[in-house]
Amino acid sequence: MTTRRDLLKAIPTVGTAFAVSGTVLLDDAVAHAQEAAPLDGHFHPKGKAPSQFTLDKLDEARRTLPFSDTQDFDEQKRGLIAEMPEKKIMADAGHVAWDMERFDFLNSDTDFDSIHPSMQRISRLNQNYGLYEVIPGIYQVRGFDLSDITFVRGKTGWIVIDPLVSAEPARAALELFQEHVGEGLPVTAVIYSHSHGDHWGGVRGVVDEADVQAGKVEIIAPRDFMEHTISENVYSGNAMNRRLFYQYGLLLPASPHGYAGQGLGQGVSAGAVGLIAPTRIIEDDIEELEIDGVRMIFQNTPGTEAPSNMNTYFPDMKALWMAENITGTLHNIYTLRGAPVRNPLRWSKYMSRALHLYGEEAEVMFYSHHWPRWGNDRLQKIMRDQRDLYAHMNNQVLHFVNKGVTINQIHNVYELPQSLKDKWHCRGYHGSPEHNSRGVVQRYIGFWDCNPATLIPLSPSDSAPLYVQMMGGSDAIMTKGRTLHDAGEYLLATEILNKLVQAEPNNRAAKDLLADVYEQIGYQQENPGLRNSFLSGAFELRSGIPEGDIPDPSSPDVIRAMSTELFLNFLAIKMDSRKVEGHEFTMNLITPDNGEKFLVELRNATLTNVEGFLSPTPDVTLTINRSDLEQTMAGEKELEAQLADGTAQIEGDPTILGVLAQAMVDFDPFFEVLPGTRDPHHVEAHSDAFEAVTGLPAIE
Repeated sequence: MTTRRDLLKAIPTVGTAFAVSGTVLLDDAVAHAQEAAPLDGHFHPKGKAPSQFTLDKLDEARRTLPFSDTQDFDEQKRGLIAEMPEKKIMADAGHVAWDMERFDFLNSDTDFDSIHPSMQRISRLNQNYGLYEVIPGIYQVRGFDLSDITFVRGKTGWIVIDPLVSAEPARAALELFQEHVGEGLPVTAVIYSHSHGDHWGGVRGVVDEADVQAGKVEIIAPRDFMEHTISENVYSGNAMNRRLFYQYGLLLPASPHGYAGQGLGQGVSAGAVGLIAPTRIIEDDIEELEIDGVRMIFQNTPGTEAPSNMNTYFPDMKALWMAENITGTLHNIYTLRGAPVRNPLRWSKYMSRALHLYGEEAEVMFYSHHWPRWGNDRLQKIMRDQRDLYAHMNNQVLHFVNKGVTINQIHNVYELPQSLKDKWHCRGYHGSPEHNSRGVVQRYIGFWDCNPATLIPLSPSDSAPLYVQMMGGSDAIMTKGRTLHDAGEYLLATEILNKLVQAEPNNRAAKDLLADVYEQIGYQQENPGLRNSFLSGAFELRSGIPEGDIPDPSSPDVIRAMSTELFLNFLAIKMDSRKVEGHEFTMNLITPDNGEKFLVELRNATLTNVEGFLSPTPDVTLTINRSDLEQTMAGEKELEAQLADGTAQIEGDPTILGVLAQAMVDFDPFFEVLPGTRDPHHVEAHSDAFEAVTGLPAIE
């Protein structure tokens, strides 16, 4: 039996579409089935050149965008101390954890005709790869991951802010820093600015947990950090993982026709993700601390770019750390991988508060992505622009909503003011005005456009055959689809070709034509997430969902950090309620080593739990130490084995656990997104009945 852990061996480095650590991902039969001669330089045998319509759109961007403003390039290279000599950083497991070599094509002077010139610009800016001085006493290593790692000089050592996604790049960053600046002084504290994984996942690369437990190193985080760090990756973790393949282009090769950067950084590292729980939580809205002799003022900003988030001001250095609340881009209000929609008005107000609390005196502003901004005038202008960016989107989208514009219209109606569009740091390199404006509508009034015809719609695969029939069949659709494609009417072409592919998933010609359309739309996108999503769709339509080993996205640290309640909530999601119709039971769960107790009930095909209560007349009682339960949660030891060796004890009806176990299903990490793309010989991954599968920590 193929277990999930057998299948999920290691997370793919972005861009390794055809091989990860030597493992072929495309089945030979699929690869050999491609008959079209490949476009010179394209990674796929069926890949197409940009059409004249795409070339014209990209040329218009080159003419109309403010490319004469090169201040970002001056600031990006300021303070360089040392470039990183090695292009590849190896993972402890033997594969490549980080590879900057794959982006060498971006270093040429070529204006690529398959990359939006604004996106190419941000990707070139993200080629910074080395150690930089922000101001004396504050340094950053950039280009080792999606995020940056920051070092602040303390009285006895170094304070690390946001230690990247995984341990190996963080360790390499620390080594480069120590070689040139660090003087061999220890890390005395780590600050997690917020709950996304690219701001804490590499912590084990910079500190030893034994030093944390001994009190030598503090780990500092904003309030509710652990709750949101874990919960965001659990309830919809498998779906979020699959969607992340599209937003982050995880299966696209890095190339002019494929993956060309992620906007916030060049990509996501593939090393070991770890988590050490905070030793100090910043609870107050504004809280001042002295850490290793450094005075810091923390500003909690919950519900902005992340549900748990904080800015930090260093008053003695006049340095303002804005975490990811401000970066060199419009960020996500709605994120394509899937997450609760953010509050742009609250986001804007927290920025305004930071401006008036700290920004009017600060001389440098730096963040967890991109590069710093120097000079009070410069940073005040950026703070006001960014404040207005989110406030305008919130207010004007709602202005149109109150005029009757729907979620299916707003992205074609709403526009940012020209004064913001002309600012590079307000361009849509992570969020886009199109998907963010729809997110605002979703946040306030939900998905329904108020047309009764769309209130309980048929599933696309059920409605599509009628559309195909009424349009005169597949031949007529293909003819019109080709005409629209050749006329550059790509969005119109998707309307009818998508219906045909939904109705006829095995129609190879239809999938190929839809892929050609997606590819052109992808080339035209300024936003990397939109580009990656369309190009990923084209890739899977042409080749199917690639099979093979990818990195195991789960982390033992994350599993251990999952609360028992969160684990029980996840089991209720993992359970197929149809398999327990007619069953009822009451179970007491007791974990003696941490003193927890839970009342778990199955009623109405629904599994519920409540902490702190026990039934006086349970059908079954399960007693297991939380430390042992974690082995089951991590898939290291089945609960049945725990019962057999006495690690766990059961009183009452033991068959109840069997009823529950048989109702648990496996979430396939390669579920089909586009019809007809799954390999008919696909083997689904298998997890243990009570294993908690968290997926890759949310990264942004």
